[in-house]
Amino acid sequence: MTGDPLHQAFWFASRAFGISAMILLAISVAMGLAMSGRLMRRPGLSPKLRHLHESATLVTLALIVAHAGLLLLDTYLRPGLVGITVPFALGYRPLFTGIGIIAGWLAAILGLSFYARRRIGVKRWRFMHRFTIVVYLLVLGHVAGAGTDTRSPWMIALLTGLTAPIVFAFTYRILSTERHTNRKAPAVAPAGG
Repeated sequence: MTGDPLHQAFWFASRAFGISAMILLAISVAMGLAMSGRLMRRPGLSPKLRHLHESATLVTLALIVAHAGLLLLDTYLRPGLVGITVPFALGYRPLFTGIGIIAGWLAAILGLSFYARRRIGVKRWRFMHRFTIVVYLLVLGHVAGAGTDTRSPWMIALLTGLTAPIVFAFTYRILSTERHTNRKAPAVAPAGG
């Protein structure tokens, strides 16, 4: 890193937007899992959570755009438009920045698909939306490989704190789906009867 304060300002601002996007993405994913797994069942809560989930998703997308966009002003990386939009095109840790770019595009597609659900069909939209967890996993890979603070105790604590509720909600969602499926399964008639 050079001593140019302007370079550092854009770099730090991009990191701040990236970390903020990661936090809101984790909150949005955890809320989505909690809603789909019916983890929170209080009267009147579902519409409020849905609105909060939608708002968190939109702000997350804006933060992702800011995270990438500020890198265009970085005089050290000089990624160019291709470097921030095409996976694996940036010379800086190409695998992990590429994973981040894929995560950004998937976040946009899956997040904005909510507004096209009537056009694409609610069933197809729900199927697509299940892959939002993949976005979070890709973001973890991006942070682990491209992040400059990955081994910092505060980042490890942050990632642990963000991931634990998602693991819990995802596990609960999977187990509740299996229980629900098993309850609906028809009983097998005894053989030879």
